Amino acid sequence: MKSPLLSLPGAVPAEGRDEGVAAHYGDLFREQRALADGSGLVDLSHRGVVAVTGSDRLAWLHLLITQHVTELGPGQATEALILSANGHIEHALYLVDDGETVWMHVEPGTQGDLIAYLESMKFFYRVEVADRTEDFAVVYLPAGSIAEVPDGAVVRETPHGRDLFLPRAGLEAYAAEHGPVAGVLAYEALRVEAHRPRLGFETDHRTIPHELGLIGVAVHLQKGCYRGQETVARVHNLGKPPRRLVFLHLDGSEVHLPGPGTPVRLASDGPEGRQLGFVTTSARHHELGPIALALVKRNVAVDARLLAGDTAAAQETVVEP
Repeated sequence: MKSPLLSLPGAVPAEGRDEGVAAHYGDLFREQRALADGSGLVDLSHRGVVAVTGSDRLAWLHLLITQHVTELGPGQATEALILSANGHIEHALYLVDDGETVWMHVEPGTQGDLIAYLESMKFFYRVEVADRTEDFAVVYLPAGSIAEVPDGAVVRETPHGRDLFLPRAGLEAYAAEHGPVAGVLAYEALRVEAHRPRLGFETDHRTIPHELGLIGVAVHLQKGCYRGQETVARVHNLGKPPRRLVFLHLDGSEVHLPGPGTPVRLASDGPEGRQLGFVTTSARHHELGPIALALVKRNVAVDARLLAGDTAAAQETVVEP
């Protein structure tokens, strides 16, 4: 989906997984500061939108996802995962129920596989699953925003801000009234600052929820069975995850940011030392300078000085070893 807001002055298209919306509108730090101050909005209209209707929707979803949702009240936001049989993360869902429909937004381009899985699990339950991506656009309002929400719009409110599910036809008019519009690079910088992992960025084919600090956030430990639950319970009760998420303060004198996949090593071992992990997301922050998230081996000392490629990095603990 190509956003109409790419026609705004200064818009520079995003690439990769965020293709279809703007990376920025000409001033990355100004856009970040606006969001941090609670003003403006972010166009996330490239994200997939899935709706589940029917009287059994909450009870049915409860059986499939990692979150407890049987008693999810209207307007109450939550997030959840769908895991493989081995407990690896396959989908990340950002949900809200409006009393009649569960609305969720997901990573761009993943809604097709998600819907195929959900359809295969319907059995006799009274539910209907629909791809609403062509009809609805996701818009993010930062925490503290006083922007009005159109009557009838579905709102997913969290401590980090509000996600609006707006009719796609009204996206341009809403942005014109409640801008300025910030690009996804500003949104990503604040996401990294908040240590919030993202599917396809902080995850690979073998990521389990414990590595990213998602137990208690997207994974409820006192609910019934779901696919992958055995791994979740076993690691939580009997062991530790093999890797852990860390936050990195990067050397600000470097011109280039270490990109996703850049090896992380001990600084004492030098750039040719043994690889202990890799960068998942890096960003330039308006106050903190260059920052990143990375996955490293669990036994890396929490006070170890690191190298991200050739860039010196000081770590902050996100997930305890």
